[in-house]
Amino acid sequence: MSIKRVGTGGHTVLVLHGWFGSSRSWQALLPHLDRDAFSYVFLDCRGYGDRRGETGRYSIAEAAGDVLAAADDLGADRFSLLGHSMGGSVMQRVYADAPDRVRALVGVSPVPASGVPFDEQGWQLFDGAADSPGNRRAIIDFTTGNRLTGTWLNAVVRRSLENSDRDAFAAYLAAWARTDFHTEVEGSDVPIKVIVGRHDPALGAETVQATFGAWYPNLELEVFPDAGHYAMDESPVALATCVERFLARH
Repeated sequence: MSIKRVGTGGHTVLVLHGWFGSSRSWQALLPHLDRDAFSYVFLDCRGYGDRRGETGRYSIAEAAGDVLAAADDLGADRFSLLGHSMGGSVMQRVYADAPDRVRALVGVSPVPASGVPFDEQGWQLFDGAADSPGNRRAIIDFTTGNRLTGTWLNAVVRRSLENSDRDAFAAYLAAWARTDFHTEVEGSDVPIKVIVGRHDPALGAETVQATFGAWYPNLELEVFPDAGHYAMDESPVALATCVERFLARH
């Protein structure tokens, strides 16, 4: 696994991307990170980014195992996790598998450990995204409140197409949407912060309260007023500030 590290601080943070992302999708955040306090390690799932062409089962459990293997390679006995969307599910699976190694969790519009329910029309839209750039664009537009410039939407679609293998992308949909391990994290006392955007109709505050809020007694929830599903692009300075203030306490 190729390792992208930013910073030299003693607090290691493993950073996990979403379904449309890769380790490169955090670029807008990088200038605002405290590189003296933290070491951020940006990881790719199999079939994404620098791991394009790498095969596997493309499951949440496998992705979590790869994260733990990367931590071993880094010599990081303990670490925090920052996960966006699909990466938020992987982050919780890592915690379920190795709770003693996790300092804190930060989810950015994270997928709950119970998965995500779809109606038939919604599933067709998402399921068609592997082969349809138009579907990808429609999903990105919908999950950011139909309010952002098409130039940015097109850029996210392009980035997605360039940084993920078609079959891996297709397989991960069922992985994050239909994997349910919430009983394994229920009642966990891990420090956890979840950041959502006010303009995200799918994974917003209400969904988080009903899922993360029911499982994690220490949950801290913050709603960004000027973001949808992609706070790292939409509100990068606010996101860096929020993440690091929380992690600095743990």
